[in-house]
Amino acid sequence: MEQDSVWLGGLRQPVRLLMLASTGALALLYSWLVISAMISEDAIGMHEMIRPTGRPLVWATLTAFGASILFSSLYLSDFRGAIEIEPHGFFDILSLITSRMAMILTALIVIVMFYEVVSRYVFSRPTLWANELSLWIAAFVFLFAGQYAMQQRSHIRIYVIYDIMPRWMQKTADVLSVLLIVGFTFALVWGNYADAQRRFLRLETFGTAWDPPIPGIVKPVILLIIILVTLQAVSNLIADWNKKPEHHSPLDEIDETEIENIKKTLGE
Repeated sequence: MEQDSVWLGGLRQPVRLLMLASTGALALLYSWLVISAMISEDAIGMHEMIRPTGRPLVWATLTAFGASILFSSLYLSDFRGAIEIEPHGFFDILSLITSRMAMILTALIVIVMFYEVVSRYVFSRPTLWANELSLWIAAFVFLFAGQYAMQQRSHIRIYVIYDIMPRWMQKTADVLSVLLIVGFTFALVWGNYADAQRRFLRLETFGTAWDPPIPGIVKPVILLIIILVTLQAVSNLIADWNKKPEHHSPLDEIDETEIENIKKTLGE
């Protein structure tokens, strides 16, 4: 049975259609690139995919790829997992969207590494780009996962002392924690903005045979995501301010839904 909409509402179906359309366009474009590689000596390869200037087909493929990731993330973020915290507000929704991007990109890493293994050990034709592409994608997965962990309150927290505090002291500790995060973010952005801007404007590359612009893209994104994580922390503080005190135990870590699914699987 289809779950209730988390935030898209009546836009769920149009977003789903856009997801299917962009994914289908990407599949067609990729198929054409594969066929061209088999029949033409001047085919577009991975070297050209990160150098799209003057190549309309590359621009179209990259646009379809970006649209597919975006609309898939929007659509999947409209479903809430059984153990996920219910989102409240803009930044919670944004974190859900980026978390779905991280899920899709993780699957993409698996596909890339599978391709490399088959190419290297079955056909004895290792690639020059698989390892670097995996590192590039993994950087985004790591950053998006941090933002999602903050939204879900699943980052490392020590409750031994926190649980015995009165509520006013818990709120004080929460404010202090957020202020430390804000201070860290301010110092990080202040000290690295100029360097990130310089790397981005010249699209600094990795200095390898494939030579992707990993430093030029990842460095600015690090600053952007750390700002979003900080905004998410502030949003959490506001959302949790009037909540009743919570008490934690090791039993909280048990995923009852997952246990029930395992029992059903074993029963079948």
